[in-house]
Formats: sequence, structure tokens, C-alpha cells
Amino acid sequence: MEHETAKGYMLWGHAIAQQQDQPAPDRYAASGTITRDQKFVEASGILGWFETEEEAQDADLAWARAWVDNHG
Repeated sequence: MEHETAKGYMLWGHAIAQQQDQPAPDRYAASGTITRDQKFVEASGILGWFETEEEAQDADLAWARAWVDNHG
């Protein structure tokens, strides 16, 4: 899990490994969460599937930055 701050919000990027018994075990689901003052603000749901953990986390944080730019 990666995180960063923007305009007083904490942005969290989650890379969720696909289960080993699935057809493509080396894929990661991307999901983002936004908090402020240690309280939940917004979550993305699954943003897509990526081949690396880093790509998934980058997508999560990009979504969170865009959310803050539009709502923060």
C-alpha cells in the first residue's frame, strides 16, 4: 500500500493480488481510498487490473489525486 498527502487529504493506493487459483495469478486489482483527519472520505472500488503492484498503486493514487482536485 502506498500513500501520499494532497491538500490536507491522505491518499492511499491499494494493489490487491489476484488469488493464486485464478487463471492469471500475477495480476493486481487497483483501488484507492481517501481520508482526512484519520476519517474515511471516499473509496474508488476496483479501478482495473494491472500486471504489477506498482502499476496498480500508480493508478490508485492518480484516481485519488483527481478526486481531490475536483472535490478538495
